[in-house]
This record gives sequence, structure tokens and C-alpha cells, in this order.
Amino acid sequence: MGLSRLALPPGVLYLPGQRRDQPSASCRWKGEAGGARRGQPPSPAALEDVFNMFVVVGHSCPLYPRLPGRDCSGRTLPSDDAVETAEGRSSVSHQLAQRNDGPACTPVQRALLALTIPLEMLQVVKGRMMQAMSHGLSRQTHAQANVRMLPTYICSTPNGTEKGNVLVAELCQSHVRILLMTLLGDGNQSPHVTDKIFDVPGDSMQGPGEAVRGGHGSGWLLLGCPVPGRLGRAPGRCGGSRLPPTAWALGKGEQPVTPAVPLQLFDFIAQCVRQFLAGVSSPEERLPLGFVFPFSCKQTQLNKAELLSWSKGFSCSGVEGKDVVQLLQSAINKQEVGDHGVGGPGWGQPRGGANDALALTPGQLFHVEVVALMNDTVGTMMTCSTRERPCEVALVVDKGTNSCFMAEAQYVEVVEETNGRMCVNTEWGCFGDDDALNDILTPYDQRVDQESSNPGKKRFEKLVGSLYLGDIVRHTLMALSAEKALFIGSNVTVLGTKGALNTQQVLEIIDNEEGMAKARVALEALGLRPSERDCCRVQQICRAVVSRSAALCAAGLAAILGYIRHSRGLERLVTNVAVDGELYRAHSRFGEILQSVTGLLAPDCMAALVPSVDGTGRGAAIVTAVALRLADQRREMDQLLAPLRLSRTDLERVQALMRQEMELGLGQETNANSSVRMLPTYVRGTPDGTERGEFLALDLGGTNFRVLVVRVAEDGIRMASEIYLIPTNIMQGTGEALFDHIVDCIMDFQLKQDLMEQVLPLGFTFSFPCQQLGLDKAVLLTWTKGFSASGCVGEDVVQLLREAAQRKRHLALKVVAVVNDTVGTMMSCGYDDPKCEIGLIVGTGTNACYMEEMQNVGTVEGERGRMCINMEWGAFGDNGCLDHIFTDFDRLVDETTINPGKQRFEKLISGMYLGEIVRYILLALVEKQVLFRGKPCPRLQTRDIFKTKFLSTIEMVMPPPACGTGTVMGMVMLTVPLVRGSDGLALQQVQAILHDLELDASFEDGVLVREVCQTVSLRAAQLCAAGLAAVVEKMRENRGLSQLAVTVGVDGTLYKVHPRFSQHLQKMLRELAPNCTVTFLQSEDGSGKGAALVAAVACRGAEP
Repeated sequence: MGLSRLALPPGVLYLPGQRRDQPSASCRWKGEAGGARRGQPPSPAALEDVFNMFVVVGHSCPLYPRLPGRDCSGRTLPSDDAVETAEGRSSVSHQLAQRNDGPACTPVQRALLALTIPLEMLQVVKGRMMQAMSHGLSRQTHAQANVRMLPTYICSTPNGTEKGNVLVAELCQSHVRILLMTLLGDGNQSPHVTDKIFDVPGDSMQGPGEAVRGGHGSGWLLLGCPVPGRLGRAPGRCGGSRLPPTAWALGKGEQPVTPAVPLQLFDFIAQCVRQFLAGVSSPEERLPLGFVFPFSCKQTQLNKAELLSWSKGFSCSGVEGKDVVQLLQSAINKQEVGDHGVGGPGWGQPRGGANDALALTPGQLFHVEVVALMNDTVGTMMTCSTRERPCEVALVVDKGTNSCFMAEAQYVEVVEETNGRMCVNTEWGCFGDDDALNDILTPYDQRVDQESSNPGKKRFEKLVGSLYLGDIVRHTLMALSAEKALFIGSNVTVLGTKGALNTQQVLEIIDNEEGMAKARVALEALGLRPSERDCCRVQQICRAVVSRSAALCAAGLAAILGYIRHSRGLERLVTNVAVDGELYRAHSRFGEILQSVTGLLAPDCMAALVPSVDGTGRGAAIVTAVALRLADQRREMDQLLAPLRLSRTDLERVQALMRQEMELGLGQETNANSSVRMLPTYVRGTPDGTERGEFLALDLGGTNFRVLVVRVAEDGIRMASEIYLIPTNIMQGTGEALFDHIVDCIMDFQLKQDLMEQVLPLGFTFSFPCQQLGLDKAVLLTWTKGFSASGCVGEDVVQLLREAAQRKRHLALKVVAVVNDTVGTMMSCGYDDPKCEIGLIVGTGTNACYMEEMQNVGTVEGERGRMCINMEWGAFGDNGCLDHIFTDFDRLVDETTINPGKQRFEKLISGMYLGEIVRYILLALVEKQVLFRGKPCPRLQTRDIFKTKFLSTIEMVMPPPACGTGTVMGMVMLTVPLVRGSDGLALQQVQAILHDLELDASFEDGVLVREVCQTVSLRAAQLCAAGLAAVVEKMRENRGLSQLAVTVGVDGTLYKVHPRFSQHLQKMLRELAPNCTVTFLQSEDGSGKGAALVAAVACRGAEP
């Protein structure tokens, strides 16, 4: 391979260890490198020093120089350019080898090349990480996934209103930290924190999983100190003196108990809690506790988690597969605060000073409840998150490494929760356990893995975590020593000892000013005799190892950011990333590399790195406080919405009541006592397909009025129409003015359609409650839908129309039928489906009609055939029969309408009222400080500000983002495997609506508002189903059928536009009427075409 392959390309961004414009003070360029200009290849002699000068480069060039013998994709170069190893041609891109052409690379150069990863390869790692994340989230592949993507059941970040005292038990590598945090509801800006640290004895880390019952006294054998007031000392120490191992147990007396038993870990943690509470207390008798447990767990609830595997030196037997929360809770429950405080006389004595008020009183008891379990990564994210600056991703790079992020809940398939977001613990340390990282592993990495306690496991963590970096450097130095490239003349046997060089030393060595001196000290401490050049090379190796760790973390972080962006359907993601861990804190360049490489790998994402402050302690307290806030929120929500959540029994009762009111309405003597009027329409049949001719149709049912001409021919129906507005002053003025306006509109339409000279049969859709006395005679019973024109109620509306025509001298008006929109809908659909014998309207208002047996219609003479009955079911319940399902919110809506106490069923179902019901519920939630942080919302006080159309928009599931593919290094990478609609996009739409209403809504507020909307619309659909179930069951029984097949013609914006109303209605109808097969057919202009068809059927029947 020619030397040009290793040329320094343009675009250098960072020179780790020094400013961009200065060479390294600790290891300067040698030979030609000092005179090499930017973009020119250095000589082999100076090549080693190049690695000291750059790590991050621009888009056009690799992040690290390429490995000799491989191209940027990791493919083997042909023929003489290939890399050869002692075992033959390498099949792995990062194996060390000798080149056989061009200037020879030194062993140090090859080692540095092996420890660097091209930017293109990092893109591949990012893609593989995204695929691994997708497998972990999928229900089908979760069990086999290496990146486990474990749900944490944390569904919110802090909003700053969290209040109260929270206890935290944090299990760390070598100690337990107990912390009490008081949150003041001030945005979590000034919490009061008290904590103590207890060292963990080694036999608690690796002892038996089950506690052993002691033979002395009645207590369990636990760690303690028989001398009062000695909290937080090392195990086995008392008053500064070392006690023998037999004294590692605490009994009732003050003398050591023998023989001692190794401590059960959870009993030890519980004892730490008990000792801590002896020194500080809280006004509450109940204290919530958050448990920081930094091991891989399968969580099924926020407070339920089974340990999957130990790590970090812990190996307590009998715990894996068990619920660690329950183990800790059981251990805590065994502890008591008795008359003498904790552990004997003197334990609970006041400590004096400022804590006097916090001291326990004799006999005071605490109930400590473990309410949340989390790992350190989740705590890191939470402590960096505020309402003003939400943090939705966290990254920990410590002895191990892990990440978490707020995922769209609907894509976390292993849980049932589908609303909002949920924090997912990636457990990405296991990434690569399926060999996905084989093409970037070096022999040094493989040797570190082989000597670990879990070979083949946690491969990503072993490339990134600080627990392993020292040993990667050590194995690299050992290999170079074997090639006589380092420490010539020194005995390097010590390099074969695991842990001989630790990560802390590595971090000190890469320091620019002190690094060379630190390298010499560390190497000489191992008995080596390093030269200055040796120290320089060791520093280069250390920098390469740490820089690779940062770059791999960046690839993982870029994968998370990319996944979030795609799953939320965003063109650009802007978010904060909480970062913690030894590597990030101790080495500033680590953060710079992490930030820069992430930007290169995820250019559509802007992520600001936010250093965590006590993520495991304070973060855990905040997680617990958020959990408590959400629990309180949930209780308030459930309590408030419970009356609107109807049970199957409730709906069956509504169905029975509807049937009862129908029977009363059909009876001649009982009709006046029924709230369901059951009005005969005098429509005796549905279309049979033989209808022919031209007909006019009028449609009056709301603020818009339509005039149509309908031509019915053998080859189908053709229509022309025009819409006319009815001003509010006419709607609420006089009847004469209203019907004069209608006639003016008819004349205008006929003039435009050149129909003024023709007298056409006219069907009049009049969508208001009427008592029909004939096909062309209908008496208005009451106005609805905002109409209140005087002089109309109790009058024949057809006659009012004819009188207006006479006033306007328009004599070419022949009204043959008056129908409401429900009947028109049934007739319109009946033209297409002869089995359509029910009409249903669910829009601004609601109503239903159906074909009833004439023998059952007591209000009309005749026994033969059927007649369409206009139920006017919107008034169902006006007699009080539905009072048991009316809520306070329904009553508030009813009281503010123009017809209080009327149309009560309609006010539970129709689009005119649902938005108002939601508004009143939201006001109640604000008052209870569940929504919008309890801040006053003046706009929400405005009547009708929350439109019913918002319910449709809010409940809509947006189309999923495009599932794109991309080619990286010859591999086709799936961008993000989304198969369902994007809940995240829908919730963004919710927030947009709320912001337009000047409501300061968070994402979580949007989730709650949507739940309110869903509850209200679901109840509406279910009540509609209960009414319809009564209708179809009556029809089935009328006809003596065991199974009825019938079609419902349906119209109305709520049914047609709302994304779930129809599904909910049909589902509940199947449950309430299992012996009826009901098909729904959406009407195409039922009120217009249907009215014309009623006229056509009437004309057909009138023909000789």
C-alpha cells in the first residue's frame, strides 16, 4: 500500500492534548513532520507522531488513519495491498500485520492504526447500533437482542413541581450511599440534601443471596458497630480500631457476636437505611425510597425488577432471576426503630447542632416504601432535566458504560403502555456480543476479553469502559515489547499481570503538560526502564485508546439521536444529553471528541452535552419524586374521569332504557311520557332502483343551507348543488325572515341552473325535531343546533315554506316530502344497499331512524307493511332516566346551553358539546394542579374555545415517518424500522393545539389532555352503540329472527372524521348485540340526495 493512503487529509478539527495551533509539548513531531504542510504525507519516521496530532477530522476524510491493507469499509485490498498475518491473510480489518509494499510501517504505527476507526466505519457501527436497538424494542426479537432496550417505566421528566422528602439507597462499586432529599417545588433548583456513605464488605458483594438466621438474640446478623454514633465507617472498624472479622455482626448488646456470618447484601443496605434514619428524620411517617441498582435488570413495573446478571465484581448467589425491589423491601421491613433507636442504647440520640430538630424521638416508627428502581444512567438523565431544559438522553462512561433515552412508548413493544414516552435503558454494553464489532476488534481487545470474568460478553463495554482501558493499553505495550519496539532491555514480565496499568494512570498519561512525567512514573513503578521515546509512544497509545472509546460512544449516541429523530418524524432534533462517568469527567478531550464525532455522525441532530451533578443520588431522588408526582396525577385523573368510564353493565342498562323509551314512544297512549318521540315519517319504503326523473332537494340542518338538483337515471344519480350561508341574526330572528331567506336561495339556484320555468318535485330535509302528520306535513316541536327563530315551533314547516314562496311570488315550488337528515341518510344508502333500513347521524347533533313494523306504530293507523320511524333520540334522558350517568361536567355544559334540560342524550354524544365537556374537565385538572403545573389558564375559561374538531386532531395517529435505507460502506442500513403510526407526531400536534390556545403545555400535559379527549369520545361512541343496540335487537325480535343482518346508513362529521369513533361504536355494538350482523355504509350526501330519493319514491308510489 502506498504511503498516500496515510496522507493527512484536510479538515482536521482537533489536536487532542494541545491547542490547534500548537504542537504537543510532550511529544513533538520528528523528522519531516515538522516541515510537512497540511495535506502532505509525513514520512514513516514521523508517522507515529501524526497520531499525537489529530483525532477528529472533517466529513471528507476518516476519523482515524486507515489500517494498512484495508480500505475505509474494512474490505481486504486485492493482491499486494492486502494485510498478511502470521496465520495468513487476515479476515478482520483491524488485525495487526506487516505490509509488503511501500515504506514499512513500524510496529507502533500498526498498533496505532489498529486502535483507530475510520469515520465511515463509525457510520457502520452507528447503523448496527440502531438495528440492535430496534431488535431490542421489538416484541418478536427482544429475547434474542444483545442491546436489551429495557423499559424503565419512567414516563416523564421533572417539571419542577416535585415536592417532599425522598430517600435514596444507592448501591455503588464499594459502598452504599443513603441520601435524604427535600424538594421544594421550586423547579428543583435548591433541594436540601443529607447523605452518608457506608462501605460494603467484600463478603456482602459475593456472599450468599439469602440471609442467614443468627443464633444470638432475635435479630438478623447485620453489619453494625456497637459503639454509639459511629456511622459511615469502614466495615469492621469501631472508633478507628480494626475489629476482627468475627465482630462484623450486630446484636442487641454492645459486644461482638461470634461466629460471624457473611452478610446478605440487601439486609446490609436495609441496615444502612436504618442507621441513616437514626441520625436524620422526616416529619412524615412514610418515606418513599428510590433504589439505585446499577446492574442489568428486567423491569416489569417501576418498583418491580428481576436481576438478569451481576457485574462489576458483585456475584451474590441466589439473587439472579429474583425481584430485587422485593428483596430490599423485605429486608427493610425487618428493621425496626424501637425504644432505644437503632441497634441498642444511644443509637438514636440527637447529634446536636443544626440537626437537633431532625433527631428521632423514642418509639418513633418509619415506614419506608421502595417506590422506584433505576440504574445510574436513568438518574443521570433525570438530574440534568428541568422543565425549561428537558434532558431526554443520558450517557454514562465509567467503569462500565450505558445509555438511556425517552422513547416513544408505542415502539417499546415489550410493554403494554402505548401513550406518551418511556425511558428505555439500552444496556448497550452488550452491543457486539453477536460479533457485530468483530471488524473493529484488535488482538489487544480480544486478550482483555479472554482474561475477563465474562469472555465474549459486554464487548462494547470492554472497548469503552474505564475498567478495561488500562488493560487494553497494557496488552498493546506487551505486544510492542515482544516486537522489541518498546522497553528494550527491560524485564516486561509485569505487563502480563492484569491491572498492572489502570485507567486512572492512562488518563494522567494523556495529559499534555504532565503526561510524559506521569508515564515515566507509572512505568518505572512497574520496574521498567523507559526511554523518552518509550514514554512518548506510551502516551500516544493511551490517547488512541481513550479517543477510540470516545468515538465509539459518539457512534452509539448518534444512533440514539437518529432513532429519536426518525421515530418522532422530525427534520431536526434538538435535545440535551446528560453525561457522567470517570472518563467524561477526568478527560476534557473525551467530551470534545464525543461532541464533535456525534455531530459528524448525526448532522440532523443538535445535542448539547450537560454534565451531570450527582446523577445517581440526586437523580434517583428526582426519579422517585417524579414517580410520586405521576402516581398522584394518576389518582387524580382516574378519580376525575371515573364517572365518564362506563362499564359493560352501565351500557347494558342504557340499552335497556332506550328500548323501554322506544316502546313508550310507539304507543299511542304512552307517547307523551317518552323522552324518545318515535315520530312516524310516512316514508313507507326504500329505493328499489326503478326511480327516474329530476328532483329538487333542500337541506336545512345547520348554519349552511344547500339547494340541489338531483337527476336519477338508469345509469346512476347526478347532482348539482350550491351552499348558502344563514347568518346568525336570521337563525335567531323571526320565522318569516328565515323562510324568506330560504326561498331567496332556492330562486337564486334555479336561476343559475336554468330551472325557473320548471316545476320539479321537491324533497325538504329539515333536520329538527318535528311531529310529522303526513309525508309533506311536519310540525316543528323545538329548535336545536343554535336556531331559535320565532313563530315556528308548533307550525307546519312545509306550510311556512309555501307561504314564503307566495310572498316572493315564486309559484314553481312543489314540496312532496319533508324528511330529516337521518331519514335522508337511510334513503341515500338504501339506493346502493337494499338492506339499509337504519339511518344514523353523529355530527353536530345526533339522531337515528329505522324501519318499524306498522303493527307496532300505535300513533298511525294501519297494520300492514313498515314505516320509517324518526326516533329523535337526542332527547333520550330528558325525563331523568339517564341521570345516573350524567357527570358534573355534563351538567355544567347543559346549564350553559340555550336549551338546558333538553336534548340530554345529544349533549353526551354530539360534536356540538364534546369540546365543552373536555374544556370543563381540563379546568378541573388545572385546579387540582395536574395540568399545566396548576398555573391559571384564562383562555381555557372562554366558552367553546376548545373545539370538538380538536378531539379528532388530538386522537389522530399520524402516518409513520418514512422507513428509509442508506448504503454505508457497501452495506444497506435500515434507517429506523417503524411499522405503526407515529404517536410522537400526534402528541406534537396536541402540544401545537394547546400552544395555539395559549396554554403552556409540556409533552406530559399533551398526554393527559389526549387521555381526557379519548375518554370523552369513547363514552360518546359507546353510548351511541348502546342506543343502536336497542334498535337492532328490536328489529330482530320484531321479525322473529335468531340472527339479523342489516345495514346502517351513517353520516355526520364526528363519525366520519374522528379517527376512532366508528371503531369504538362498532366494537361495542358487537358486544351489546351479538345476534345482529350490522354493516355500516357511509352516506354520500344523505340529506341532499336522500331527500330527492324520498321525493322520487313518493312519486313512484303515486304513479298509476
